[in-house]
Amino acid sequence: MVVSTELSDAEVDRLFHALADATRRDILRRSVDGELSVSRLADEYPMSFAAVQKHVAVLEQVGLVTKVRRGRELLVRSEPETLRRARRALDQLEEAWRGRVERMAALLDDDD
Repeated sequence: MVVSTELSDAEVDRLFHALADATRRDILRRSVDGELSVSRLADEYPMSFAAVQKHVAVLEQVGLVTKVRRGRELLVRSEPETLRRARRALDQLEEAWRGRVERMAALLDDDD
């Protein structure tokens, strides 16, 4: 099923690939509440600093977060517009499936 969004199919694939990982979703959730340093994020997970940086890089590559250097710290902040695009893509999928379910229900009703 191809869903028409303002994002290309490849962009939708990359966006949801990034969101498919629990650590990346948690980093995103934490950064929605405010900017966080990569060092502080790394303290929250049982993995190396480099591993956390890689997760942040995946989120940054798809535009879900941006990194901003402030002094010696590298701060991560979420990008709400990219989250809205992801939501619109999911809304379009939901709409497509609701239409299918409604058409199937109408066909079943016709058999009565």
